[in-house]
Amino acid sequence: MKTYHDIKNLHFSGEYMILTIDGEEKKFRIKEISSTLERASQSEKNAYEVSPSGYGIHWPLIDEDISVDGLLGIAHSREPKRKTA
Repeated sequence: MKTYHDIKNLHFSGEYMILTIDGEEKKFRIKEISSTLERASQSEKNAYEVSPSGYGIHWPLIDEDISVDGLLGIAHSREPKRKTA
């Protein structure tokens, strides 16, 4: 399985979500990434799952998913498929 990111130490402090991504601590304002997560209780926020590949984070109690690339502002473009005759 391809590993996208190494996610560790996810926690919440006030209006911020703080986590370590690929060895660097990052801080994100919750209201800027998810209104659902912003409205969640502390226990709902603390019940999360990091995908085995490190691609995303899922909060099952509130059915919220956030991609790590999205948090980091990494955009992916689709390569057009070539048609062959």
